[in-house]
Amino acid sequence: MNKYAGQQGSFAEQISAFAEGAREAMDASFREIIIEIGGSLILMSPVGNQELWASNVAFRSKNVAAADDYDFKVSVRNTVINLTDSNFTKSGNLKRGVKYAKPLTKTEREQNFNVNGLVAGKDYVGGRFRGNWQFSIDAPADGVLDTIDPSGRMSLALLRGQVTSLTAGQTAYIVNNLPYGIPLEYGHSTQAPNGMVRVTLARFQQIVDEAVRKHRV
Repeated sequence: MNKYAGQQGSFAEQISAFAEGAREAMDASFREIIIEIGGSLILMSPVGNQELWASNVAFRSKNVAAADDYDFKVSVRNTVINLTDSNFTKSGNLKRGVKYAKPLTKTEREQNFNVNGLVAGKDYVGGRFRGNWQFSIDAPADGVLDTIDPSGRMSLALLRGQVTSLTAGQTAYIVNNLPYGIPLEYGHSTQAPNGMVRVTLARFQQIVDEAVRKHRV
């Protein structure tokens, strides 16, 4: 009778289990890399702010200058009053009928001089560019979306849900097809002077290393 009957000397099961675990780790790492890249692009994307538009900046500057000029004239008037002895009684009080002019209050500057006013984009809501980052597998998405997402939370949540079917070996795309994407990438917005793609690309290896380390078998 062979006392070793039924015994095996193979690592097949262990190797198979390791291979399966490695595949799962690769898939998880790949998904996390895409989420991190997509999240970076979304959250770094500038959100349109009509207050920064050139026409509105010029309009407000003109109004602020007018309000400042009013306050300057008030200051000059009050200085003249102080320098005129005949405006005061012997006890040093202002004579009846002589009054100091009052500088503008914050409310008066806003209401009377419209220092925070807009001449363009009064009903504009920013966030369309953030809402137009599109994820796809094997082929880039085409067309544009009507999504308005100022915070980026909706776009990021959508991305997280979409990558669940992504596996290592597939090609993932994250694109933004709005026509002003290229100008925004190259400094058109003061909110993202160095772009979004280039900044994220500079962090690519760090993103990969962190994802692999987190999902290491």
